[in-house]
Amino acid sequence: MPAVTVNDWTVLPRVISAAPDYEDRAPISVTTAPKGYEGEGFPVRRAFAGIDAKHLDPFIHMDQMGEVEYAPGEPKGTPWHPHRGIETVTYMLDGVFDHADNHGGGGSITDGDTQWMTAGSGLLHIEAPPEWLVKSGGLFHGLQLWVNLPKSQKMAIPRYQDLRASEVGLASTPDAGALIRIIAGEVDGVKGPGSTYSPMAMVHATVMPGASMTLPWRADFNALVYVMSGEGYVGKERRPIGTGQLAVLGHGESITVAAAQPQDVRHPSLEVVVLGGLPIREPIAWAGPFVMNTKAEVMAAFEDFNKGRFGVIPSQPMPHADVQGESS
Repeated sequence: MPAVTVNDWTVLPRVISAAPDYEDRAPISVTTAPKGYEGEGFPVRRAFAGIDAKHLDPFIHMDQMGEVEYAPGEPKGTPWHPHRGIETVTYMLDGVFDHADNHGGGGSITDGDTQWMTAGSGLLHIEAPPEWLVKSGGLFHGLQLWVNLPKSQKMAIPRYQDLRASEVGLASTPDAGALIRIIAGEVDGVKGPGSTYSPMAMVHATVMPGASMTLPWRADFNALVYVMSGEGYVGKERRPIGTGQLAVLGHGESITVAAAQPQDVRHPSLEVVVLGGLPIREPIAWAGPFVMNTKAEVMAAFEDFNKGRFGVIPSQPMPHADVQGESS
């Protein structure tokens, strides 16, 4: 899991541990993501399955894609499909993923790069491994998050952000026991490159065995901790959490995550994604790839898609021909 790193963590800005009088966020729940398949058949863990939407707002959906070692000919992606009313955020840890959409967005991401696509009023897009990777096979691991758009922005003009690993905000804990990557938002003055409609933060942290990380966190944000790999604890009371598990945290001004002292050989550290945002608190109507405020708006999205109002596939698409209304 290379993502982005530096040789010497001690030279990075230090995230100041929260003040002693800060209230640390205690876990409300810890759930295990069920496994499934997405797109053309790549394995995922459904991180938000079974979680009350009020604890997730402004987030809608998150899949951990892989971690899987593909044999030659096995790598898979998604066919062309539509979205409206959300932003999709694809963060790549291992392997390569190509993106294209019919509004001109696109590129390749690998090892810590992020694709941030604002679907807004609607577009068609595709995500798939490049042809050379399909032929060779290899390790594939990533994360896709859906961020809801407020009613006032659901019909915004689509846009695409290509966030390179070199642009990610980097910091460490005071003892350099954890490497913190800020993809969007701000943590203790360290900012990420992602531009968002709703105030939010997205952090990927590597916590070394036996180390602890405490992040100051906006009190008006919600807080979620998802473990991509490794074993550890969340909260001051050290509630156990491990690979494929999501902790929903309660109110407070800081988030504490610690790594267990023994880690397995394949995953020598604890890898977590920490998410938080300002809740939108608007009605949600969701069907397939469309997330709107009312059922009528969702039906209108399907009608617009079926009548071709989302546009057409570019004349030189990636090597997938069919358009499908799948939720990916």
